[in-house]
Amino acid sequence: MSQISSISLKHINKLAIPALISGISEPILSLTDAAIIGNMSLNATESLAAVGIVSTFLSMLIWVLGQTRSAISSIVSQYLGAGNVGAVKNLPAQAIFLITALSVLIIAFTYPFASQIFKLYNASNVILDYSVDYYQIRVFGFPFTLFTIAVFGTFRGLQNTYQPMLIALAGTLANIVFDVILVYGITDIIPAMHIKGAAYASVIAQILMAILSAIYLLKKTDIPLLVKFPFNPEIKRFILMIINLFIRTIALNVALYFATSFATSYGPKYIAAYTIAINLWFLGAFLIDGYASAGNILSGKLLGAKDYKNLIDLSTKLIKYGIFVGLLMAAVGGLLYFPIGQIFSNDSEVLNAFYDVFWIVLLMQPLCALAFIFDGVFKGLGRMKYLRNLLLFSTLLVFIPVIVYTDSLDLKLHGIFIAFTLWILARGLPLIIKFRKTFSPLAQNS
Repeated sequence: MSQISSISLKHINKLAIPALISGISEPILSLTDAAIIGNMSLNATESLAAVGIVSTFLSMLIWVLGQTRSAISSIVSQYLGAGNVGAVKNLPAQAIFLITALSVLIIAFTYPFASQIFKLYNASNVILDYSVDYYQIRVFGFPFTLFTIAVFGTFRGLQNTYQPMLIALAGTLANIVFDVILVYGITDIIPAMHIKGAAYASVIAQILMAILSAIYLLKKTDIPLLVKFPFNPEIKRFILMIINLFIRTIALNVALYFATSFATSYGPKYIAAYTIAINLWFLGAFLIDGYASAGNILSGKLLGAKDYKNLIDLSTKLIKYGIFVGLLMAAVGGLLYFPIGQIFSNDSEVLNAFYDVFWIVLLMQPLCALAFIFDGVFKGLGRMKYLRNLLLFSTLLVFIPVIVYTDSLDLKLHGIFIAFTLWILARGLPLIIKFRKTFSPLAQNS
């Protein structure tokens, strides 16, 4: 057994803070679109609603196939901890090849049926037209996003979150700049493209991030991008992880589908308010993802080294940091309660609907932090089957019954976010209990 020196706060933050910055790139793409579109002079509310609907569907696709990051990170970090990372050097390229090929098939199957897909979200009339326009452009950034996510997983397995941070910052900045230029236009040079401009800006940013990811991986590591066969022996475990995470993410997105569908059925002002609230909730999730990533990265390495004492110590520290970060995010949101809403819309009805429920989003943050951090730890440990079963339980037996019941009480957005809160509790607490029961005895005996 190889013992690793004690995991300090400095060590955790060295991984967590860059991962936090890189992790918020995807929600910032959607938030930037929402903020700029929500302040257009023409059909802003309908456009904002369309961005919310499409972002929900795209998030589903990205989360389903983007699980390659966790699977690659888990396997590479475990081999790194065991001192044998060379045995999986060719795995990332093979994984990237499989996942990007699948993404091209998904574009082919969803592009022609965009209208039918968004009708399932209760979109109609102008909102449906805008949703189709926005999606049929943004979807072409999908393979580039999956490529970037897989490269990030490789870096994380190697205990490196710095390069992904630089890539994400470049992509986010590019998205903001092109959003302003293409949505509003430049007089006599570039016409205002409105919601289509926001979609093009996102695709440009995703392509840029993919190019930078390839350059950094080849320059900063000895991991090749050229696919070579036969498949690595670990490809079977990788695919099994992906299947379990795939089912898990479908369950997650069933919850998001129900929430978006109910919000859309309540009317344009409610889906617009929900779009702002849920994207801010996503931002909070991705902010805490820095510590979830540190948990993922370090737990895999510690498991590979069979260093159970430090694994328990890591979990204790992550609980403390998670609660602190969650409370801090809630406090910042409380202080900026009204200005935050005004960033995304100038429609008083939309803002009133948003302010009615934003406090629930803020109260959820410490609970979300614990759930997301231990999600990351279990992914690092490779315990994907348990994560799958837990999310199936919390979605099918907690979230859906609660949201259907609150809808019957006409609680509207309040009901949606109450359901999310109970869902997070059902996801998070069992993870902490299971972790302690599994590894505390091993730590005592090591």
